[in-house]
Amino acid sequence: MTISAIIMSSKNLVDKMNEEMQAMVKELKIKGVIPGLAVLLVGEHPASQTYVRNKQKRAELLGFNSKVMRYPQEVSEQEILREIEQFNQDDTIHGILVQLPLPKQIDPEKVLNAVNPEKDVDGFHPVNMGKLLIGQPDKLACTPYGIMKLLDYYQIDIIGKTAVVIGRSNIVGKPMAQLLLMNDATVTIAHSKTSHLAEIAKTADILVVAIGRGHFVTKEFIKPGAVVIDVGMNRDAKGKLIGDVKADEVAEIASYLTPVPGGVGPMTITMLLYQTIISAQRTI
Repeated sequence: MTISAIIMSSKNLVDKMNEEMQAMVKELKIKGVIPGLAVLLVGEHPASQTYVRNKQKRAELLGFNSKVMRYPQEVSEQEILREIEQFNQDDTIHGILVQLPLPKQIDPEKVLNAVNPEKDVDGFHPVNMGKLLIGQPDKLACTPYGIMKLLDYYQIDIIGKTAVVIGRSNIVGKPMAQLLLMNDATVTIAHSKTSHLAEIAKTADILVVAIGRGHFVTKEFIKPGAVVIDVGMNRDAKGKLIGDVKADEVAEIASYLTPVPGGVGPMTITMLLYQTIISAQRTI
């Protein structure tokens, strides 16, 4: 029997969370606090420019104090570290985001580690990653956090389910696996070098794909009735935005499927802003 997947658009959830966040910001302003978000953007990377523009627009709509610091491609690591330290000491800034990727003369690990963990609204600092690993999460990587919110919104039962995460990055794969594990899923982390990848993926009740290859996951990877979360953001030969999942054929087998665009992406920005508000609340 052919299953036609329910498309897990994030629009309604984002709208709902925007309303909640607007109320939270309003309450903070009454108490004399305006959530402050500082974004550091180096170079002219087109995707980064787009992401930062979207983040800034959303932050300003919510009434944030939003600062975007733009630097030339050749900026020194020392200058970026100095700027981060200034924002660490600035009581009006509650969240600091360093937009990746960074140019080769800048060590991303050194830069991310320089951010005060309490202002690390991206959730990448080793302190925050460590808290997640021991089951005491504070700041979370925004994409996995957004996926968990989306699963909850669509009332996807996680307890006891088999989950496979394709991708092992610190940004998505590892924190995603840990969040699923904390919610009582049985989790396998797979990646581009995994043997028999399609067979392993096909065991998943919940499949999260973050491998960074356009249309990599086809129907051969999908267990009938699986929930499929597509984290991919790729461009095809015509420049069209596509996911890591071949959506048209997977939708015939899966029970739920996130679209690209309009699925995971908007949730990532939403959770970044949400965590900035939480940081601001803690200063009261």
